Amino acid sequence: MPRSLLLLPLLLVLAACARNPVTGKRQFSLVSQGDEIAIGQQAAKDVQQSIGLVANPQLQQYVSTIGLSMARQSERPDLPWSFQVVDDPAVNAFALPGGPVFVTRGLMAHLNSEAELAAVIGHEIGHITAKHSVSQISKAQLAQLGLGVGAILEPDLAKYGQLASAGLQLLFLKYGRDAENQSDELGFRYMVAQGYDPREMQDVFVTLGKVGEASGAGRLPTWLATHPNPEDRLEKTQERLARLGTLPEGRKVVQAEYLRMLQGLAYGENPRQGFFRGNLFLHPELRFQFEFPQGWQTANQTQAVLGASPQQDALVGLGTVGGLSPEQALQQFFSQPGIAPLVVPATGLPPATSYFEAQTEQGVIRGLTTFLSWRGGTLQLVGYTVAAQLPQYDSAFRATFASFRELTDPAALAAQPARIELVTLDQAMTLEQFQARSPSTVSLAELALINGVQPGETLAAGRLVKRVTGGVSPSP
Repeated sequence: MPRSLLLLPLLLVLAACARNPVTGKRQFSLVSQGDEIAIGQQAAKDVQQSIGLVANPQLQQYVSTIGLSMARQSERPDLPWSFQVVDDPAVNAFALPGGPVFVTRGLMAHLNSEAELAAVIGHEIGHITAKHSVSQISKAQLAQLGLGVGAILEPDLAKYGQLASAGLQLLFLKYGRDAENQSDELGFRYMVAQGYDPREMQDVFVTLGKVGEASGAGRLPTWLATHPNPEDRLEKTQERLARLGTLPEGRKVVQAEYLRMLQGLAYGENPRQGFFRGNLFLHPELRFQFEFPQGWQTANQTQAVLGASPQQDALVGLGTVGGLSPEQALQQFFSQPGIAPLVVPATGLPPATSYFEAQTEQGVIRGLTTFLSWRGGTLQLVGYTVAAQLPQYDSAFRATFASFRELTDPAALAAQPARIELVTLDQAMTLEQFQARSPSTVSLAELALINGVQPGETLAAGRLVKRVTGGVSPSP
């Protein structure tokens, strides 16, 4: 191999070094600031379309004001910053390249002061100011050059392919422990600069730890799945507080105003976007229902509702495909590389229905799909399995498809999400006494978690306390 080619990776790395605005040190980067902003803006549109924003202008303005104030005092004040609350019950927050920051309503419900929110927002701002995403994307792009250097720097990034235009794939990148610790440190610094009490950052990590314990084998909060252990982060925060020394009086916490912003906020899963009663899935907004096979594991996700067989070797799902007619959608389905129709009659099912075969990285799969015109749009039902097992699952696919019908149950159509309600205590009492007097639709342990208190703790008169009302209780 010519020596010039051997030197090419080194020359690329040297040519692509830029100064990090946080550390002041030179940092490897193949992404210009313009590209960084463009990537983030496109990904932000994907987030808004796929997850959706909380429809509460006052809450959105409140969060945006806090975020913009912090960002404009950061090392990158001129980025097109935005701060929004997404309609997701998960306990999470995330930042995209170039300025967009999102906090979920699930996380908002678990925080108890503006200072705690500022700690979360400051952390996410830190990811952007320190160019953590830019670093990840640059390593991925280098891996795509086929020069071998990228694989040495970060082997796991090679699998993300065309990351620069991947949109939501950015959300699946996990930052390293050093990046997370740096963002915590930056968030701490930004809090102090804005006059917030940095001691409130401790409560964030305590809450995250308890959420993780409560989740058990369930849906692990993303802040715990992709971030260092909350106990470690709490310890480091305490070390930063010790170095800071005695704090002056009057540091901002802002509890009451923050809590009032949560009045009426949806809590937990939103049944308007679909819910289960056993293996029956009901969608009040789109007014349909259909039934999954007995014993299948089901999940209602943002883009689709899915069911997997007990052996995890077959899947049934339903999703929307936009404004195409069923016939056009079926044609588009078969225009995808590697997907071809099977010459098997789909008798007894709608016209835009076909068996298919698809080549995947895991091998050949076979299945059945149908497209339905529904309430001004088109829905797709699809079921598939490994090629050899289509005869085994064919009847289950057909039965699921045939069960699709209009939802007419008045109670299901009227289903509403649980919501946070604020109560001002007229006298001191324990949380147990509060629950007995003003029952919530969540357990005492969960009520303690979202209020940031311990069971048995006495709550002072005049305190604002969250309770949860309403919601759907799925029948067996």
